[in-house]
Amino acid sequence: MPSFTFTLLFASALCLSVLVKLWLASRQIQCVALRRNEVPAAFVDTVSPRAHQKAADYTIAKARLSMLTTLWGAAILLAWTLLGGLNFLNGWLRETIHPSWGPMAYQLSLLMCFTLLSSLLEAPFDLYGTFRIEQQFGFNRMTWRLVLADTIKGLVVGAMLGLPLAALVIGLMAQAGAMWWLWAWVAWSGFSLLMMVVYPLFIAPLFNRFEPLGDESIKLRVEALMKRCGFASKGLFVMDGSKRSAHANAYFTGFGA
Repeated sequence: MPSFTFTLLFASALCLSVLVKLWLASRQIQCVALRRNEVPAAFVDTVSPRAHQKAADYTIAKARLSMLTTLWGAAILLAWTLLGGLNFLNGWLRETIHPSWGPMAYQLSLLMCFTLLSSLLEAPFDLYGTFRIEQQFGFNRMTWRLVLADTIKGLVVGAMLGLPLAALVIGLMAQAGAMWWLWAWVAWSGFSLLMMVVYPLFIAPLFNRFEPLGDESIKLRVEALMKRCGFASKGLFVMDGSKRSAHANAYFTGFGA
């Protein structure tokens, strides 16, 4: 396929994707705004008009932010690809990294720089969502200190786990021949399954404190629900998620039933 044709198809697909996402978000905003002052009949006795309006305003604000992030993400993708951003970064690293480091160090450096720069470009929207929208509606409990601590921990954990996996995939691309993609998929699938076990035991405690659930009545109700669903658990814990957000939240993680 000629490069111009491929570029045209890529740009067209990206534009179509962006337009569909914007159209769906605008439809959601219109629908929520139209019913902002009308509590659904099923919730009239449990949800006040004020709470319903707040929920609608929050949904609209989040949807508008998602529209901006969609446009910004598309612009960044175009900058990396068609406008030559990735090629520029590649050339800069080739001139910066000493040849004695070897091709693996160069490729990992390229991947790491690309990831860090992409995260920095997306960070303003994440921070706006946290410290503007979430704060405005009373959900945010994050502090700048906590954001910095989470970022540093995330970078360290990401580097410790992501770089070895990336090195393995790059090695497979170089050594496994035409079937490298199959071996890379096997490696990625194995890594994903391993994370289901490793995450709750070693990674999650780096970011949150977990204590055994002390409320016996809630514990019995949850265990009864799990029994009806055929779901096994090795423990119920209370997480200090409220130090980041006032949203009610819960999750389960692990492998198998």
